[in-house]
Amino acid sequence: MNKTVIEVQVRAVLPTSGGCAVFLGNNDKVFIIYVDQTVGSAITMFMRDVSKERPLTHDLMGHLMTALGARVERVIINDLKNATYYARMIIHAENELQQKKIIELDGRPSDCIAMATQQKAPMYVSQEVWDEVDDMSDVLRKMEEEGIKPDIESESGPESTEEE
Repeated sequence: MNKTVIEVQVRAVLPTSGGCAVFLGNNDKVFIIYVDQTVGSAITMFMRDVSKERPLTHDLMGHLMTALGARVERVIINDLKNATYYARMIIHAENELQQKKIIELDGRPSDCIAMATQQKAPMYVSQEVWDEVDDMSDVLRKMEEEGIKPDIESESGPESTEEE
């Protein structure tokens, strides 16, 4: 089943009282997915190429995939139901016998975003989700103009969550 998708990037990650707000979008539109603090921190570290003393969970997943000859090919946020986002991670694997395999996994959007950011894989949003989400471009632009950095506490609360 082929669906129209729109490519997006992580535009910002801001702490909130209940976790982090991940701003996803492109030049046309930006929307927010609220994630827990640990995954928000992981996404931020991957964006900044921060080296860690010991591997964290997403690092371990990335190392495991590399050891198995796999990599994240792309991530798709494909559904939004009852204020909950759903995502799919498409993995390309190739073993020592040059056998290739494409694997599609259901995952929390936050984990999928973290893995895509870590492996510099493209992220997409289905047209249906894109059409449904509110455009938060003005909010992000205003925060950037006011000099709000990802380390500043945000006062906004969760609107939409992701599947656990």
